[in-house]
Amino acid sequence: MPVMAPMLDMRVCELLAARLCHDLAGPIAAIANGSELLGDDDLDFAREAAALIGDSARTAAKRLQLFRYVYGFGRGSQAGPPPHALATEYFAGSSIACDYPEAVRALEPEWQRLACNLLLVGAEGLPRGGRLTLAALAPGVALTAVGEGDGPPQEIRDALAPAVVITALTSRSVGAYFAGILARNLGCRLVLTGQPGQFQIACEAGAPAA
Repeated sequence: MPVMAPMLDMRVCELLAARLCHDLAGPIAAIANGSELLGDDDLDFAREAAALIGDSARTAAKRLQLFRYVYGFGRGSQAGPPPHALATEYFAGSSIACDYPEAVRALEPEWQRLACNLLLVGAEGLPRGGRLTLAALAPGVALTAVGEGDGPPQEIRDALAPAVVITALTSRSVGAYFAGILARNLGCRLVLTGQPGQFQIACEAGAPAA
């Protein structure tokens, strides 16, 4: 059963802001660089600059849309595309494939918000690409990731634990911590298991940490 949402520590808010700025800085800088080249006398070069601006703008837009849902979604009505469309678009053209099945799309919005958070956490464990697959289960959702490597780094594994020390969080691990908070608000906790080449993050029933 959902519990009262805790207040976020100021450090967590600062780290979330830093992470969002980091993820948006690249495409926005590319837009600025491309705009400076539009006036070049070489028409082919100018067309390439225009294409760069278009691609970068689309990248920034799809990241902003997903981040708004993941970090800014309230209990009111959702505006914009549904969560599965946001997630699919976010990973489109990347080295990571995303499976967001119908069973997950049918879940309540709060669970889908957690599902989208898990996708972002799982992507951190696939630096060379792979596949992320969501599944609906009792309770909640689970994410399975398949790809080369050993999965999420230790700092992200630690951040999923309810007893994590906030001062140990980084802009890279704060997303996992935030996902853990969402899970606890829904009356469960997140458990990461895996082996080289594959890992899973799943909801497990249990009383939220005090």
